[in-house]
Amino acid sequence: MSRRLPGTLFLRNLVERRSLLFQLVRRDFEQRFVGSAIGWIWGLIHPLVMLLSWTFVFHYCLNQESPLSGIPYPLFLFAGMLPWLLFSETLQRSASSLLDHANLITKTVFPSEIIPVSVFLSSLISHLLALALMLAGSVFWLQRLSIFLILLPLYVFVIGMLAIGLGWIVASLHVFLRDTAQVLSVVLTFWFWTTPIFIAAKDFPHWARFALKLNPLYYAVNSYRALLLGTRMPDPRDLAVVAAYGVAAFVIGGLFFRHLKRGFADVL
Repeated sequence: MSRRLPGTLFLRNLVERRSLLFQLVRRDFEQRFVGSAIGWIWGLIHPLVMLLSWTFVFHYCLNQESPLSGIPYPLFLFAGMLPWLLFSETLQRSASSLLDHANLITKTVFPSEIIPVSVFLSSLISHLLALALMLAGSVFWLQRLSIFLILLPLYVFVIGMLAIGLGWIVASLHVFLRDTAQVLSVVLTFWFWTTPIFIAAKDFPHWARFALKLNPLYYAVNSYRALLLGTRMPDPRDLAVVAAYGVAAFVIGGLFFRHLKRGFADVL
């Protein structure tokens, strides 16, 4: 009986954390739309308004065209927006997530590392809603869906590892340095404009293309467009690069969070 006890306790803790994570995700998603008359539908309206605004500016005002033959510019733009919105929303909301749950961290034995994970999963719900719109648009305009869409969860997973890993870093830093969220906002603004969302990579100046090669979201955007708009398998090298960044961020972020976690209760 005693030999089974450690395994039993491990499984019990695993189930309890899974249940806690589910409750955090549900609570976070519901609070984002609490008091709203149309609730989660705002998760569809926000990306659509962004898409229409950016299409008007870049396509109709600046005469930007899709570099992909036969692909309408709104679809080209939306496919590039999706991975960026998932990543940036997770990172931005993770920064203040520990402060938002300070009462749980200071008053109970609480696994605070799952808070940025719950932020990602909550953002993933909105991502899936927007993804459904994207697929509907592809069927309507292109009359096709790629068989390689079955690989999409793999790309979402590696983007999630990257976002959660960096989320652990910014969340733990923000506990001690309250300017972290402001610095992150500046970094994400620069990061956004060095990601080929509105234009193709070939349209970037030669002197700026080095930034693309160092940007994991560049490879994620390429892969999303290949999966959602093309008929061929995305370049495996793009997945390898995003996965390498994701694993590195996840491991480093986890170790960083674990080190700073000891002082959370004192500061919060």
